Amino acid sequence: MESNLDLLFKPRSVALIGASPSPLKWGNWMSRHLIDSGYKGDVYLVSTKGGVVYGRETYKSVSDIEKQLDVAVIGVPARFVPEAVRDCVKKGVKAIIIVTAGFGETGEEGKRIEKELLEVAHKGGSRIVGPNCIGIYNSAIA
Repeated sequence: MESNLDLLFKPRSVALIGASPSPLKWGNWMSRHLIDSGYKGDVYLVSTKGGVVYGRETYKSVSDIEKQLDVAVIGVPARFVPEAVRDCVKKGVKAIIIVTAGFGETGEEGKRIEKELLEVAHKGGSRIVGPNCIGIYNSAIA
């Protein structure tokens, strides 16, 4: 039986929510590095605008991805993160990494939203790394 930590350190599939074709956007940088990293699993790029990023067709939502996802990396502006977390939980994603800043470190409202994110994830059986983090690195498979 896999644990959520197995899914984080050895995922079979990763969705990047916030992929962007614009080289000036953080989602472009994350997309490029995920694709160029040598990761052997399935990579799905999610952009609400659709389109193509680094030669890959994007999905408008994680719910549009037919396969099960082990990990979702969320890199959208803070105001869109709660919806992205709810979509991931609904999809059954068990490990969610939120790289976006703008939550507990910004004050009481940010702390409230961060707490809400954790409650939504917990109720849905998902675990969150972050927000405001660089993610997970497994040097054993790098």
